[in-house]
Amino acid sequence: MDFVGDLVGYVLTAFIVVMLARLVLDWMAVASVGPRWVRRARGLTHRATEPVIAPLRRRLRPLRAGGVAIDLAFTVVFIAALILRSVAFSL
Repeated sequence: MDFVGDLVGYVLTAFIVVMLARLVLDWMAVASVGPRWVRRARGLTHRATEPVIAPLRRRLRPLRAGGVAIDLAFTVVFIAALILRSVAFSL
């Protein structure tokens, strides 16, 4: 079971890294900062993470705070991935 737990843990670690990249690239897009490759990289991170985030986003709408919307679905998936990763590595 060690091998399977480690494998799942490493996959979740890669997913967390992609989510962090998505977070940074989204902020760069909001700030209109960065070269053209940022748009392409942002698209790649969205394609990799959106299948996991989108179903939750349909149920859990963004939290509005004035003119800002906080994506709770992203936050919940990120925290769940962190928890599942630590569980997988402990197997």
